[in-house]
Amino acid sequence: MAAATLVVSLTMSGLTFWAVNTIQQDARLNDTRFGRDLGLLLAANVAPLVGENNRTELARFSHRFYSSTSSIRYMLYADEEGNIFFGIPFSESEVQNSLTIRRKIHLPENYAEHSDLPMVRQHLTPDGEVTDVFVPLIYEGQYKGVLAIGTNPNPTVVTSSHLTRDVTIAVFVSIWVMVILGAVFNALTITKPIKELLVGVKNIASGNFKQRVDLPLGGELGELIASFNDMAERLERYEEQNIEELTAEKAKLETLVSTIADGAILLDTDLQVILVNPTARRLFGWEGETVEGTNILYLLPAAVQTEITRPLYQIAKGELREGAEFRISLKDPGDRTVRILLTTVLDLARENVRGIAMTVQDITREAELNEAKSQFISNVSHELRTPLFNIKSFIETLYEYGEDLSHEERREFLETANRETDRLTRLVNDVLDLSRLESCKLYQMEAVDLAQPIEQTLRTYQLNAKDKGIELVQDVEPDLPPVVGHYDLLLQVFTNLVGNALKFTEPGGKVAMRAYLLGKKQATVEKPTSPFLLPPADSFPMHDPSGDLDDPPQFVRVEVADTGIGIDPEDQEAIFDRFFRVENRVHTLEGTGLGLSIVRNIVEKHHSRVHLVSEVGKGTTFWFDLKVYQERAITHPSENGSANQTEALLPINASNIEPLSSVT
Repeated sequence: MAAATLVVSLTMSGLTFWAVNTIQQDARLNDTRFGRDLGLLLAANVAPLVGENNRTELARFSHRFYSSTSSIRYMLYADEEGNIFFGIPFSESEVQNSLTIRRKIHLPENYAEHSDLPMVRQHLTPDGEVTDVFVPLIYEGQYKGVLAIGTNPNPTVVTSSHLTRDVTIAVFVSIWVMVILGAVFNALTITKPIKELLVGVKNIASGNFKQRVDLPLGGELGELIASFNDMAERLERYEEQNIEELTAEKAKLETLVSTIADGAILLDTDLQVILVNPTARRLFGWEGETVEGTNILYLLPAAVQTEITRPLYQIAKGELREGAEFRISLKDPGDRTVRILLTTVLDLARENVRGIAMTVQDITREAELNEAKSQFISNVSHELRTPLFNIKSFIETLYEYGEDLSHEERREFLETANRETDRLTRLVNDVLDLSRLESCKLYQMEAVDLAQPIEQTLRTYQLNAKDKGIELVQDVEPDLPPVVGHYDLLLQVFTNLVGNALKFTEPGGKVAMRAYLLGKKQATVEKPTSPFLLPPADSFPMHDPSGDLDDPPQFVRVEVADTGIGIDPEDQEAIFDRFFRVENRVHTLEGTGLGLSIVRNIVEKHHSRVHLVSEVGKGTTFWFDLKVYQERAITHPSENGSANQTEALLPINASNIEPLSSVT
C-alpha cells in the first residue's frame, strides 16, 4: 500500500512539474520574443538621436519610455567600443563623485559584422529572471553603438507556475502525511487484532483450546474476534467430551497393530522405518533393538534384501503402484518361510506416494501343510492307481480269457480284484472320515461298554494277525464301568490303532489292547502290566471339564501297545498330523497318513487327548482316557411333591446339547 502510494504520488508530481516546466519554457520563449521586438522598436527611435549625438533628447525619451513600460528592468546605451555612456536607472551623468565608475559591455568580436541581428539572452538575478536584448544602433548605414535593455518575465505566468509548484509540493506532503497517519491507525486498530488472532490460531492448532482474544473492538473485526472465541469454546467442550473416546480408540488401534498375528512395518519414501509391531520384531529378531529411523535394507536378512530391494525403490519412486508379493525362506532366526506383501501408501488424492506398508506373514505351517498335501496327493494317486490298475488287469483277463482259465484261476482273480476293491474303499473312507471329523458335526454321546468294541476290533484283526504270526492280547479289567462316548467312533479309533500296530510289527511280535479304571482325579500314568509294553516316560495331567461337580468323575484308560519298529523322537511330534506317514522314512509300507489324524480328532471329540510312548526297535504304546458314565439321583417334584427319579448325568459339552424340550 505504501509502495503504491509512493509510485502514484511520484508519478503525479513528475507530471505536474513537467507541465510547469513546459509552461515556463513557453513563457521564456514569449519573453524572448517580446524583448527582441521591444528592443528593435526602441532602437529604431533612438538610433537618430545617438547618430546626431543628441544625448539630452535621448535621455528624455528613454526616461519616458522606461516610465511608461513596467516590463523593462533596465536600459543601457554603449558606443562602438562598448563603453556605456547612458543607462537607466543609473547613468554616468547622474554619478557625481570623486570616483567615476566606468562600465563597458563586452560584446563578441565579430558582433559589428552581424549588427543587423539582435542578440537575446536570459539570466537569473537576485531579483528574478531577466531577458537581456542587445540591439545594434545603425544610423545612415553606420554602426553607432548598441542598445541593451532588460525585460522582466510575465508576472502572471510566474505567479501561476510558482502556485502550481507550491500546490504540488503541498499535495505530495499531504499524501504522505495521510499515509503515515493511516499506517499508525492500521497498526492500532487492525494489525494488533490480527496479530492477536494469529497467536490464537497457532495456539488452537497446537491443541490449546483455552486460548481467547480479548480486545474491545466493534464492527467486522469485533464479529471476527467473537466468532473466534466461540469456536475456541466449542473446541474446548468437544475436547473434553471426546478426548477419552479418542484415547480409547487410539489404544484399540495400537493394541490391534501390536497383537495381530502378521508382522507390520511402515516405511517412508526414504525407506526409513516409521512403525514396527512386535510380531515383525520377533520374525526378524529385532527384539530389544531400536529400529525406528533406520533404513530397512540395513535391518533385513540377506535373503529378504535380495528379493525386495528393487521393488522397494520402484514403489518409493511411484513406478510400481500395485505393490508386490514375495515368499522367502529364512534361516535366521530359525528355519521358517515368510510371505512379504508390499503395499503403496498414497495421499488422500491417491496421487503421490507417502510411504510403503510391509506385511510379513509366517507361513511356515502353511508351507509344511502344502508339502504334506502334495505328498498326500502323490500317495493317494499312487494308492488309487495301483488297485485300479490291478482290478482292471484281472477283470480284462477274465473278460478276454475267462473260458480258457480254470475255475480255481478265475476264483483267484476275483479274490484279488475283491481285495483291491476293499483297499480302494478303505482309502476313500479314510479321506471321508477325516473330512467329516474336521467339520462341525455334532455327535450324540452315550454310555459305551468298552469291552464290546475292543473285542470286536480284535476279532476283526484275528485272521490278519494269525497270517502274520503276531499275537493279539486283550487285557480288559473285569467289571469295567461304561464310559461316555460314541460307539462307532471309538470302534474306528481301536481299528486304526490296532491296524497300525499290526502293520508296523514284525512276525512273532505282540499287539495288546488294555483298558482299566483310574482313580478319581488321578493324574498319573500307571506302568502297563504286560511285560512287552513300554512304560510312559512322564505323567500327563488330566483335563477335567466337570471339576465343578460335587463327585469328581472317574476315568478309564485305554492302551494299544505293540513290539513293532517304534517311532523316532523327531517324528513323534508330527505323527498325528494329516498326511504324515512313518513309511515316508522307511519306504516299505503302504498308507495314506490319515489314520492317526482320525484317531486324534475322534479322541478330541471325546474331550480327551491321545498320547504315545515309543522307542525305536522296541515298540510303541498309544493311550488315552475316557470319562466314566455317571448316574446321579435327581429329584423331580411330582404332582404330590414326593417323587424321586434317578437319571444319567452326562458331561456338559457342545457335543451332547439337545433342545430344551428334550432335556429333563
